[in-house]
Amino acid sequence: MLVFMLSVVLVWICFHHIMKLVERDQYPAIGKFIQVENARMHVYTKGNGPNTIVLLSGLGTASPVLDFEPLINEMSTHNKVVVIEPFGYGWSDMTDEKRTVEHIVGELRSALQQLNIPGPYVLMPHSVSGIYSMYYAHEYPDEVKAVVGIDATLPAALEHFNETPPSMPGYMRYVAPAGLARLAISLDARNYLPLASEGTYSDKNLAMIKAITAWKGYNKNVVQETNELGDNVKKTAHMSFPSDMPVLFFSREDDRVRGDGKSLFTFLQTQLTDHPASTIISLQGHHYLHWTHSKEMSEAVSKFINDIEDRE
Repeated sequence: MLVFMLSVVLVWICFHHIMKLVERDQYPAIGKFIQVENARMHVYTKGNGPNTIVLLSGLGTASPVLDFEPLINEMSTHNKVVVIEPFGYGWSDMTDEKRTVEHIVGELRSALQQLNIPGPYVLMPHSVSGIYSMYYAHEYPDEVKAVVGIDATLPAALEHFNETPPSMPGYMRYVAPAGLARLAISLDARNYLPLASEGTYSDKNLAMIKAITAWKGYNKNVVQETNELGDNVKKTAHMSFPSDMPVLFFSREDDRVRGDGKSLFTFLQTQLTDHPASTIISLQGHHYLHWTHSKEMSEAVSKFINDIEDRE
């Protein structure tokens, strides 16, 4: 029985790696590759305009380019939109560099410089990328025109709510190589695909998300990034956005008020800057607000940018 079970496991692993080769040929990168620190980083740009919006993904998002597609399509009609897939995400390579906030922001800046896209940029972070955007804006304020958070995680939030950062056991890095990520998405794809209305994402887009999840799910860089969160928060918890930098926060409308009266909305109010365009917009929906509110968010960002320019 044990021999049979081991045979099944080996066959599945072989099948997974054969399928990976087939899928990589079937689904080539939709953007282009640039060299950053001896590895290839996948970048995608769309649209033209006076403003460059840099979309930054949440922790573990299989392919940021595919995940942000509806928002990219909406915002690229009036702006240049850039998505840089960090190492370990989408079509980008893996890296041996530690997933510290300094390295992640350094790689982002290097990619933007190599693209020859001049700043200052509108950084648009989702979830954990709020930490990286805080570091970027604090350390390199001349390169950032504004920050737009999509249910963004900001460093001071953990202390505010007395929460501890998540962690992930090291063995999780073997989930993808062993074909377990493929097995999981084969059994129940709903947990790994955008929760959006039919037609929001094309069938090809969803097929590619499934494939990349099988290739990259819980890889070593995602595990490292998760386990580095505590230190990254400590490094940035004392930071704040420059007082004259405009910020817009998209927040979930169904946020619960805690017993001590604290809520995400009241916390975000403490993170607003003195710039008159800075504001919070509450939206009802999932943590991935761009799955269901891409058009509404695009319109709000356009208004936000116009407000900034009217005051300059």
